[in-house]
Parts: sequence; structure tokens; C-alpha cells
Amino acid sequence: MGTVDPHPRPSPRGRGRKSFTLARALGLGGAFLVLLLAVFLLAVRFGDQPISLSDAFGDPSSSSAVIFWSVRLPRALLAALVGAGLAASGVTLQGVLRNPLADPFVLGVSGGAALGATLALALGFATVGEVAMGLGAGFERLSAPALFAFVGAVAAMLFVLAASRGHGGRAPYAVLLTGIVFNAFASAVITLVKTLSDPNRLGEILYWLAGTLGYERTGTLLLSALLQAVAIGVMLALSGRLNLLTLGDEDAASLGVSVVWTRRWLLLAASASVADAVVLSGLIGFVGLIVPHLLRLAFGPDQRLLVPLSALGGAAFLLLADLLTRLAIPLFGSEPPVGVVTALLGGPLFLALLYRSGRLSAG
Repeated sequence: MGTVDPHPRPSPRGRGRKSFTLARALGLGGAFLVLLLAVFLLAVRFGDQPISLSDAFGDPSSSSAVIFWSVRLPRALLAALVGAGLAASGVTLQGVLRNPLADPFVLGVSGGAALGATLALALGFATVGEVAMGLGAGFERLSAPALFAFVGAVAAMLFVLAASRGHGGRAPYAVLLTGIVFNAFASAVITLVKTLSDPNRLGEILYWLAGTLGYERTGTLLLSALLQAVAIGVMLALSGRLNLLTLGDEDAASLGVSVVWTRRWLLLAASASVADAVVLSGLIGFVGLIVPHLLRLAFGPDQRLLVPLSALGGAAFLLLADLLTRLAIPLFGSEPPVGVVTALLGGPLFLALLYRSGRLSAG
């Protein structure tokens, strides 16, 4: 019996593209890493008040050093982590669900997180200490909206994953439909809460739902970085099997892939990555939809290449969007939510990609 190629053959539209090689992957990864570093330096250098990086590293008492270490660097790191998680989970979910329009929020995780945070903000809970006393000073100072969002995200993730069990080959559609229905339910409850909320608190709810990047503590950033590294690592480790999973469950199983196990771990990793991102930043759209589509058009459908490049590209995209929000402060008098900027950038770009794809198909 002959051996079977463990990777799918390219589709007709993918013919002519170079095949996956380690050298090509390392080369593209290095190029995207340089791009990310360049955007990162721009993000920490410029804003509503430009700073000098030489002063920031050379003179600890200078204003540039204070702004860099206490404001710009933590925010840039947060933007990179959130962008990487959203883009990597987006490209993974598009493969698992076999739906090119799937994005990180399709599983209902975002709906659960948004509902939790909305309830905390509507009730006026700022810290965990206002909800439950006696947990210790460290825990009582934690953000209550973040905690509620995390609980809501985990509950939604477990609910959606449980709904996919026992559906066999229809599991991707069960997950997709369950996530859509749950998001619709959460959206209805959020609308009800906003209607009944104190007008003084409504602004906070709307601002969180629009997607914002704050200034997290070092411990929070380290924990987020660890979670994203594990989640993206799982997605990358299973990306070869995901290539086969996109062929269909029967074909993947015939090639030796444990379909249920692979899908479950990929959904769990993507959901954990999205939950972490949403808890820290709210609902930032288009990152997990636009970045994977751009890279798929440029480099083909191989998930082994798309997952790491999407993580790097998503980090750079959100860093750039966050830089634009801070540069827009003199224009608007305040900082617009970064989720609004990603929508303004991503909407027209997605329509352009859709138009280009339609012309290619017609040709």
C-alpha cells in the first residue's frame, strides 16, 4: 500500500503558488517579525505626544522615559497580544468551520464576555472587592468587568463546545449555529440591560463594547502572554491536521486524523485565545477576518504558514490601528475606541477583497 501525502493538494486557485517549505516559512516569518518590530517602534514612539527613544533608555528621569515605561510600552504589548490572538484564532476557526466568513467572535465567546462585562458595569462594580470582600487585597483590586467578562466567556465557550458533541460530520455547522444563536441571545440581553441602565453608566458600557485598549499591569500582561503563547502554540501544532480537516471529516479520517479530538482542541485553543483578548480589550472587530484573508490571498491556504503569519500580522495591524487612535486625539478632542478604527479600516478593505475575489472567480 502506497504512502499518502499528509497535506492537501492545492485548489485550482492556489496553483502556481510555492509549496510549503521550512526555509520559506522561516523567511516569511522573519520578514513579518521585522514588520511587527517596525510598527511596534512607531507605536511607542508616536502618539498625542511624541517621545525620544534615546531619552527613554538613557535618562530614567526624563518625561520620555516615564511615558515610555508606564504608558506606551504596556499598551503596545497589550495591542500586540490581542491582535495576535484575534488573527490566529480567526484563521483557525475559518479552517475548522470551513467557512471563510468565520471570525473570532462567531463561537459566542464574545457574546458571553460582553454580557458579563455589561452586567458588571451596569451594576456599578469597578473592582472585585465591591462584589466579594475577604479575598485579599490583590484579588479585591482586580477589575470586576474583566472578571465578569472572563466568567461569561468561559461559560459561553463550554456551552458551545458541548453543543457540538454527538453531531458527527455536522459538528462544524452545529458549533457555528450555536455560536450565532448564543451571540444573538447575548446581544438581546445586553440591549435590555442598556435600556434599563443608569444613563451615567451607559457611556462606560458603550465604550467597552466598542473595543478599547487600556494600560494593564505587568502581571496581567505576563499572564495574557502565557495564555496566548499556549493557545497559539496548540493551533500551530495542529495546523498540519487542520489542512486535512478542511477536506472534510471523512477524507481527514481516512488519512489518519482523529477528527473529533483535533476539532475539539482547535476550538478550545481558539476560544481561549479569543476569551483572553475580549476580556482585556472588549470587542475589537475585523482583525480576525481581514488579516487571514489578506494572507490567504498572498500566500495560499496552507494553515502551517497562515497561523504564525496571522499572529504576527494581526499584532502589527492592531498596533497600527491603536497608533491611529492616539494620533486622532487632536482631531477629535478625545481618543476614539480602537474597535471603531479597525472597523473603518477593515470594512472597505474587506469589500475590496470581496470584489477582487469575485473578479478572479469570474475570470
